[in-house]
Amino acid sequence: MDFTSFDVSASALSAQKVRMDVIAANLANINTTRTREGGPYKRQDVIFKSTAKGKFNDHLNSAMGVDVVKITRDQSPAKLVYDPSHPDADTNGNVAMPNISLMSEMANMMLATRAYEANAEAISSAKSMYLRALDIGR
Repeated sequence: MDFTSFDVSASALSAQKVRMDVIAANLANINTTRTREGGPYKRQDVIFKSTAKGKFNDHLNSAMGVDVVKITRDQSPAKLVYDPSHPDADTNGNVAMPNISLMSEMANMMLATRAYEANAEAISSAKSMYLRALDIGR
């Protein structure tokens, strides 16, 4: 029996879990103004890459999937918020805040969740098909 469908979906589940962890870290640090590196928290993003190599026809008989290539830090400038009472305020009363959009992160979290659910369902469907194939052989 060929379990390629399990391998493909398992790689996607793993990649989406990393994506959800990164999004959760972004949300947890949405108001972090001071980090070890200095300055506000930098939003992170996950870069995926297909494990497929070669031509399309070559992939019909081989496992494909997705890998996490790297986790990048957003290099866009921080948002300046006027709050002279904040301990990290500069001489003008501005605080450098992380450039994280709550709405964008929540939308990304929903997309990652849907992709995770779709791959979990694909594994469940493949399992059902394999079990039915075994029943046919009885």
